[in-house]
Formats: sequence, structure tokens, C-alpha cells
Amino acid sequence: MADAKVIPFDDDRSRARRRPSRADGEAAAVRALPGAQQGPQEPEEAPEGPAGAGAAVEAGAEGPAGAEAGGVSGAGGWERRLAGGLAFLRRRITGEYEVDEFGYDEELTDQVLMSLLRPLYEKYFRVEVKGIENIPDKGGALIVANHSGTLPLDGLMMQVAVHDRHPAGRHLRLLAADLVFVLPVVNELARKAGHTLACAEDAERLLRAGEIVGVMPEGFKGIGKPFSERYKLQRFGRGGFVSTALRAGVPIVPCSIVGAEEIYPMIGNAKTLARVLGVPYVPITPTFPWLGPLGALPLPTKWTIQFGEPIPTDGYAPEAAEDPMLMFNLTDQVREQIQHTLYKLLVQRRSVFF
Repeated sequence: MADAKVIPFDDDRSRARRRPSRADGEAAAVRALPGAQQGPQEPEEAPEGPAGAGAAVEAGAEGPAGAEAGGVSGAGGWERRLAGGLAFLRRRITGEYEVDEFGYDEELTDQVLMSLLRPLYEKYFRVEVKGIENIPDKGGALIVANHSGTLPLDGLMMQVAVHDRHPAGRHLRLLAADLVFVLPVVNELARKAGHTLACAEDAERLLRAGEIVGVMPEGFKGIGKPFSERYKLQRFGRGGFVSTALRAGVPIVPCSIVGAEEIYPMIGNAKTLARVLGVPYVPITPTFPWLGPLGALPLPTKWTIQFGEPIPTDGYAPEAAEDPMLMFNLTDQVREQIQHTLYKLLVQRRSVFF
């Protein structure tokens, strides 16, 4: 199997909607960014829908089968989907696709990973999204959210929310813990989905490149807290996310997630087993491990994800990122805004499941 083409992250192509590389050595067509110098114009691409159907049609147009399907206007969408699927498989086998230097595979994420997560998002957790307009249409932004649920499903649902609900169809690049990148299979999938290690250098590079970056400062303290402490934010660390946003000059968007706390009500922690396995905790819930694999299924709670008013950082001087008092104040402001919104959403919630 041929290797994918690696695109330098600071290349314009890492931020534009890319077409996969073509056969016979022809260079991939790249849509120029707004304001960038453009060469000869190519036919305009059809707009994509939230479920990525347009991407499948465009992909199918690359090969002969796609061209034939595109010529039959409105006569059977399944032929175009089939042609797009076959073209997609051909590119994966031959390596005619692109990833950035972090390993992010936009085509795989849009056409496969999002399609797998979408039923969980729409049908199982029935996620309601509020305040999506607070995420900018272009340029970088740092989304800071609460973390809960024993397993990090809240981050994945937030990723689908940004991708499917934002008018510009933006992609969320999540900062993940070291553990994610040492687990087999999970490591590769996380990289392909655009996740990267939670370090200041990577986060700043992504933000300066105009990406939407997501961070959950509570870390394992939040995701592994007992059910009795649900919706009580844990410590946000030393405010490293604030200094990163200040250096990049991007807004901070607080995000509050309700519903994830109840999917795995953690009533105990097998600490000895956790030390043996080298993991932060081994949860004990009302269904796990008592019901075996069936007990690992999350409860079908009703979720709400609310993106709050952005907190601008571009008005501060560059040296402000080194001011510990400013770091403390901004961190506390973000934390309080998330906590206040959580309480407000809980008061408005009719039921955990409806």
C-alpha cells in the first residue's frame, strides 16, 4: 500500500478543503484561501452538506465511474454514492490522499469517522447544541470545556457538534492526554481524527494556523470523578491554555456539556487493578463489571452542549502570557463561566433521559 502524502502544517493546503491527489502523477488541485494569490481558475466545487454527502459526490467525480454518475443529473443518488465509495477505497489503497504533519486525515474523518459517530450523536444521545455562532467562521479559537463521563465521549460529541452544526463546517482539533497515544488502534484513530498531544507547542501551532482547538483542562480528574461530584468542576491546572491563547492572539470559547456525567455513573474505583494496568482508574458503575460487556454500554442520556460568549485575548500585549496574575484571573473567569452555565442548563433540564 502506498504512503499518503504528508502536507506541512503551515502550508495553505492544511486549512483549505483539499482534493485528493490524482493518478498518473498529476498534482492535487488545491483551493486557494481567501485573499491568497490564485492561479488559473478551476470549476467551482459543489457545496457540501452537513453529512458530507457532497464530499462523496466530488470524490466520485475523480474517476471514470464518478464522471458517469455525475452525468446522470438527479437519476439515482445511490449510483453517485457507490462511485464515490469506490473512488475513496481506491485512494486509500493507492495512498492518493493527504495528511498533515500531525497525522490528521480530513477525508477519512469527514467520510468515515464522522459517519460512525453521527448516529451516536443524533439518535443515542440526541445532542442539542446552543451558541454555535460563538465559534468564529474563520481564524483560530480555543474551546475550553468541562470533562466527564468515565470515557471521553464528550470530546467526540463536541467534535461532531462543531463539524455538523457550524455554518462553516469547521473541524475541531482536540488536545488529548498521553495515554491516548500509547494505546494501540486508539492512537492511530486519534491522529487520523485530528487529535494531538496536549502540549503548548502543538496547540499554539494549530491556533496560529487558524484551527479550532479544543481542550478539557480537568483531564483525568474530571472524567474520572465519582458520580456524587457530578457537574462540579475540578481544578483547571495552572492556566496553560490561557497563556497559549494569549500567545496566539485567539479568543477563548467556554463550553458547557450536560448529559455526559450520567452515561457511566461511577460509584467506585478499583485502584489496585488500575495500578496494575497502568491506567488512572478502573470504574465501577451500577452495570459494570456486574453485567460484563453489556455493562460497558453507556446510558442513553439526553445531552446539551452550549458554547458561551468568547473571551477575546488579542487586546493584551505579547508579554501578558508571562503574567501569572492575569493567567489566574482569566482561568478563573473561564471556569466560572462554564460552571455557571452548567448550573443554568441543569435547572432547565426536564429529565436525564428526555
